Amino acid sequence: MIKSMTGYGGAKGLSGRTEISVELRSVNNRYLDVSVRLPRVYTAAEDSIKSAVGRVVSRGKVDVYINLDLSKAQDTVIRLNEPLAKAYVEALDTLSQSFGIPNDVSSTFLARLPDILVAEKAEEDRDQLFADILSILEEALSGYTAMREKEGDKLRADILSRLDVLEDLVAKVEERSPITLKEYREKLTQKMNEVLASTEVDPQRILTEAAIFADKIAVDEETVRLRSHIDQVRSLMDAEEPVGRKLDFLVQEMNREANTIGSKGNDLEMSHYVVELKSTIEKIREQVQNIE
Repeated sequence: MIKSMTGYGGAKGLSGRTEISVELRSVNNRYLDVSVRLPRVYTAAEDSIKSAVGRVVSRGKVDVYINLDLSKAQDTVIRLNEPLAKAYVEALDTLSQSFGIPNDVSSTFLARLPDILVAEKAEEDRDQLFADILSILEEALSGYTAMREKEGDKLRADILSRLDVLEDLVAKVEERSPITLKEYREKLTQKMNEVLASTEVDPQRILTEAAIFADKIAVDEETVRLRSHIDQVRSLMDAEEPVGRKLDFLVQEMNREANTIGSKGNDLEMSHYVVELKSTIEKIREQVQNIE
């Protein structure tokens, strides 16, 4: 299935009470280039994120943005410093006995003493957080892939329509080529008659010159190859694997054949067809640049 290299996908979810948002954006690129942007403290998840993207994307520059909203996840726990509390109790008991005063120590009193109760941020489960990030990433990748496939369908339809135009132009080139030879033979005969005046023109000489000219302007090989390239491009339009690089190569070869036809053509009408050929191939090339 044809996929565009440009696309967008996004998804949101929760890991505990941490809000996670994932966005993917991609543009054309010769190779796969994945850039991940996420908080520095979570860079350990970067390789896993790149691997997940690489499983569904083979070409393009992909930017992955991962944001974590920790404002609702600042859970705290109160830890009792038991050794310190015990030391305080023992010290107060000693104080009571030494000075003969009541020992009225209560939990409320102890809690007010320095460092008896310590507020700490709850320990974060990094493994679970990373797993949840990857799960939300997969959801974003699903939407991203759907968008690329939708755009790919449009590219496929456009390329196929232009291949039809290209095939019609090739047919016109093939039709025009023998007419060009016939016109050349007639002009050659006329010129030789004018030069030789009353002397009879040798038919064999005309045939020889026409044969040399026919060899120079023959485009049969080029048009056959062009038709072959057109057929190959059509077949790749239904391929399951990424075909962008193959299509790019075929378009280069098509352009090469068009240039050769242009160098052989020597009349206005053939030149016109060649201009249209090259223009159509260029439009196909522009679309192929967007295909994965």
